[in-house]
Amino acid sequence: MRGRETVIFGGVGAVLFVYVVYPFVAFFVGTRGAELSAGPGFRDAVVNSLVTAPVATAVATVFGVPLAYFLARAEFRGKVVVEALVVLPLVLPPVVGGAMLLMGFGRFTTVGGIASAAGVPLTDSLVGVVLAQTFVASPFVVVTSRAGFASVNEELEHASRTMGHGPVATFWNVSLPSARTAVAAGVVLTFARAVGEFGATMMVAYNPRTMPTLIWVDFIARGIDGVVAPALVLMAVSVTVIVAVQKLETVPDLRN
Repeated sequence: MRGRETVIFGGVGAVLFVYVVYPFVAFFVGTRGAELSAGPGFRDAVVNSLVTAPVATAVATVFGVPLAYFLARAEFRGKVVVEALVVLPLVLPPVVGGAMLLMGFGRFTTVGGIASAAGVPLTDSLVGVVLAQTFVASPFVVVTSRAGFASVNEELEHASRTMGHGPVATFWNVSLPSARTAVAAGVVLTFARAVGEFGATMMVAYNPRTMPTLIWVDFIARGIDGVVAPALVLMAVSVTVIVAVQKLETVPDLRN
């Protein structure tokens, strides 16, 4: 990029950059003298988030990666509708997603009633947290993995099949390794979205608290000073995710 182009595009882009960075600066400056004491339930909220988010990520990955491969390779009537429904939780307001989950899994629904009778309540429980996190975050691993599988040379898969390998073996030994960077990025982003999920979680499982719901409760009770400690924890997780995704982008592509 030439010097003039750098000035033009860099100058225009700097407007958004400054806008994004400014709230971080304001937060750290404004809370510089705040006491970092955590409110009641802080430790439990951290543990709950760090337990449920990996479970939600694992569920989304186990079922989402095969779905992504199917969508990348299969052609069928109504495929556009299926893809739209998979992405829909990304664009829905999380509170709306939470309301939908309550309509499907609430304690007074058929599914929720059966689960409660079996001693596994699907709302106001860690299971409910996982349900909310999975619903909101799973599209990340599906969309990202689908893009990765779509970019894999199908001739490699055909070659594997002609050598006598079945579809599962071909997927495991050829397709998945070739798309591993995209899949791994999707998994990391899914975890980040799950650990930071608030709206749907608040609707489905206000208790037990996770870090996002605790932040809201502490903000109502104590103001900005009350959210500093959990906010810093979530920021640390976010920074770790950003670093992980950037590292994944430098992984050599096995297709080359």
